[in-house]
Amino acid sequence: MSRNEYKNLKILYVEDEEFIRKNAVSYLNRLFDNVLEASNAFEAMQIIDNEKPHVVITDIKMPKLNGLDMVRKIRENDKKTQFIVLSAYTDTKFLLDAIDLGLIKYLTKPIRHETIFPLLLNCAKSIFTNPCNIKILCENCTFDKELELLKVDEKFVKLTRNEQLFLKLLCEKSPAAVSYDQLQNYIWKDEYMSENAIRLLVRDLRKKLPQNIIKNISKIGYKID
Repeated sequence: MSRNEYKNLKILYVEDEEFIRKNAVSYLNRLFDNVLEASNAFEAMQIIDNEKPHVVITDIKMPKLNGLDMVRKIRENDKKTQFIVLSAYTDTKFLLDAIDLGLIKYLTKPIRHETIFPLLLNCAKSIFTNPCNIKILCENCTFDKELELLKVDEKFVKLTRNEQLFLKLLCEKSPAAVSYDQLQNYIWKDEYMSENAIRLLVRDLRKKLPQNIIKNISKIGYKID
């Protein structure tokens, strides 16, 4: 894996002690281009929801909500984000939780470069080297169905949650058309999908894509080739 590839890894570091967090973020910024930070679990969950980091490194012991309980809440709807959990001590219960929650690693502090860097490289390899997940929409545009990431002209484009779901469904069904009923069930679920809602969703998404990627199939739905 080239340096440019692994530097694209988006990392969130969660730690309530400011001195430790700032030092860790400074270290990570020397290796990666997109490093985020949070001082508590609630702030971290909001960042995860908005920014979709690939990897979250979190301390266990934090006020209000500990790191493992935060992961447990996120895992209710998110099975993709990779988590590395840090602790000042080893505890059998935490180790068992690490297995149940699908953590990449449970590490005891202090964390050294020779431990964390190879681990993050492995995370990057698993994320960026799975071509089966990549749908090529055109010469300069791809969509990662697993990570729900749109890239246009080598830059990631921010999508709303409904835009991610819409594009993912079209990619998975391509080259077949996706019907309005399928869109209703996949995106809106129990809510009513109005004609205006789907029209606005498609309009806004088309602005973020090269021309003619999304095709309207009269009285049926939408498709991409």
